[in-house]
Amino acid sequence: MKKIIRLLSIATIAFICFSYIIAKKKKAVLVFSKTAGYRHASIKEGKIALLKLGLENNFTVDTTEDSTKFTPAILKKYDAVIFLNTTGNVLNDDQQKAFEKFIKSGKGFLGIHSATDTEYDWAWFGKLVGAYFLNHPRPQLAKLIITNKKNIATMHLPDLWERTDEWYNFKNINPDINVLMTIDETSYQGGKNGTSHPMAWYHEFDGGKSFYTELGHTPESYSDPLFLQHLLGGIKYVTGMK
Repeated sequence: MKKIIRLLSIATIAFICFSYIIAKKKKAVLVFSKTAGYRHASIKEGKIALLKLGLENNFTVDTTEDSTKFTPAILKKYDAVIFLNTTGNVLNDDQQKAFEKFIKSGKGFLGIHSATDTEYDWAWFGKLVGAYFLNHPRPQLAKLIITNKKNIATMHLPDLWERTDEWYNFKNINPDINVLMTIDETSYQGGKNGTSHPMAWYHEFDGGKSFYTELGHTPESYSDPLFLQHLLGGIKYVTGMK
């Protein structure tokens, strides 16, 4: 009997340790949506959608608009930071250094829509996000061309995806990005990047991983299953989630 009790105790301890290890492996992301310029009406819907994605896919999501969270001690709790429709200069010099250290440690970044309309004076960030916003025409229906169907963020999408959103033109496009999606400028009015007009991309940068999608201006985007699956794929890439 003592032997059985001992074996049961060992099994219980092993199970607790295993459960602890599994819990520790749960990925965590910080959603940052501070604005110092234009503020998107869809930020609220974006936060709700990302929180829901976390609940449904076993990763934790914290949301903030407090830039003082950008310290080494706080950021080390997360596997990736998501810039959700940020605009303008949202981080001071110390906060920028902390975020650079975070990425250099092998962590991830995901930018949504106006993340490219952020931190124009911080060249490192421009290379991380992959481009800077130039301008945009009015929101309208357009055709997106999926150029990489093997990627986790686009494999579920139709080859030609028609949707309504606000379509950015870009400047200072990082030549090292891996483009996943382009827009057909003949399908709408106001495009200025020509036949190779990127809309979503990923790349490794300065030790970490970066993913950006131009989509996500409209509140309706955050209830669109195709777009949400696209975001989830990006999150899995930048966090290393299986």
